Amino acid sequence: MQKYLTRRGKGLGLRLGVRTTGCSGLAYKLEYVDELTPEDQMFESHGVKVFVDPKSLAYIDGTELDFAREGLNEGFKFNNPNVKDECGCGESFRV
Repeated sequence: MQKYLTRRGKGLGLRLGVRTTGCSGLAYKLEYVDELTPEDQMFESHGVKVFVDPKSLAYIDGTELDFAREGLNEGFKFNNPNVKDECGCGESFRV
């Protein structure tokens, strides 16, 4: 992930949060962070800083975020111990 941030040429890291959507209610959202928000919590792993807003933290506390490659596909995998149910397509979840 660090190489994508470096290639972008700016930014402080990634912001991980949740938004209301889908049939199960919540979905993850990821975006680049260019400016700090004072209330964000910051976590760092493998040189990548991940920022989480306080409202989202309640839904994703304890979540493991991994960037995985499987064949020609690559993307983020979320292992969230708080998830009680997921929609059939896997796009949204409920805690």
